[in-house]
Amino acid sequence: MDTKTYKTMKNYLFNLKYVAVGALVSLASCVNDDLPEVGDLPDFTGPTPFYSTTDVSSSEFDCDDNEITANYDFNFKAGSNLAVNGTMYEWTITPDTEIDLINKDLPILEQSIANADAAVVGIQSEIDKIEFKIPCETDPAKVAVMQATVADLKVDLAAAEAARTPETIATIDDLNAQIAALPAGSLNDQEVIFAFPSPGDYDVALKVTDNLGKFDTTEKSFTVLQAIPTIPVPEIGEAGFEDGDLFDGSGDGRDSWRSPSSSKWGSVFQINNTSVEGRLPEGFQAAKFPADGSRVGYQEIEVTPGATYVLTYFSTVDPGANFGDITVSVINPAAADLAQAQLPANIIASKTSDNTATVQDVFTNNAITFEAGTLDKVIILLTNSGAEGRLDAFQISVKQ
Repeated sequence: MDTKTYKTMKNYLFNLKYVAVGALVSLASCVNDDLPEVGDLPDFTGPTPFYSTTDVSSSEFDCDDNEITANYDFNFKAGSNLAVNGTMYEWTITPDTEIDLINKDLPILEQSIANADAAVVGIQSEIDKIEFKIPCETDPAKVAVMQATVADLKVDLAAAEAARTPETIATIDDLNAQIAALPAGSLNDQEVIFAFPSPGDYDVALKVTDNLGKFDTTEKSFTVLQAIPTIPVPEIGEAGFEDGDLFDGSGDGRDSWRSPSSSKWGSVFQINNTSVEGRLPEGFQAAKFPADGSRVGYQEIEVTPGATYVLTYFSTVDPGANFGDITVSVINPAAADLAQAQLPANIIASKTSDNTATVQDVFTNNAITFEAGTLDKVIILLTNSGAEGRLDAFQISVKQ
């Protein structure tokens, strides 16, 4: 290509570049919001409302499961598909009789006070728990220990109150002032707590309007259920087989596991001690069952009829030439002796672990699920055969 041809081609490309730029400028000039029916199309997308709920209700029952108080409070939070444009909210509840509206920030401020005054609140909470349990306790010895514990805690409470710093006091005062200044909840709040007066069915509607005046409504039926007593977690005495683990600070790790008759059930197990932390699943003691199977563990626990429970524990059986196993059973208290406890009709649930694949001194975790049925008590029975076995760290929970 000669020089003349090159310059001509270069000029052509240069001119073509500016023709393209000019075309873009020309097109851009046509997009003018000032011209009628020309430019950006208006947004016809309206709001699509939805809402979520969180149960923040609370209730309290006495020893006989009679309701003392019940607050049927639910947090309602509105939303829509709009990421832009302002939105306005309007809640409607049917029936709306005696429904109170609570500002969503009230629980947050109350929790902030509890956090700022954690030492005092924590001690007072322990006092409240024990004082609530005292009327339900029928054992005078346990009542005496609980009352003594409350007296000691009240001394600690007074000391914690006196130890509040000026900064802590100022923070608490400020938070209380914020609570006093909070406006009541409103049916136009995006997020609000509805305090329903009682259980029942309610229709909750939410209308969302954007800043262009477009709106839509969603409505759902909402059911408030009657408060029911919380199923208590049964207490297993000396569940980790440690010394001094009874309610009064006594116990040799197995006092809770002695049967009502050693002639009918067998003698209580032995205790395996170690001074090495972490060698056992929990603490420094475990239940030990000699290879001859002559020792047992027996403990009655209270359960709630109709409830389902999960019993967990750790076990190990010494490996060796002899086959051996260890069994944890949940037994109907109608069984009067060890022989009756082994009848299928009296076995509610049971699990046996053997030494066919065990490693020396290595514990495995086990779980047994059982239903209380009509019973208000069951027996936890511990037995073994053939080889030395050990158990540790029992726990029980209510299956939800």
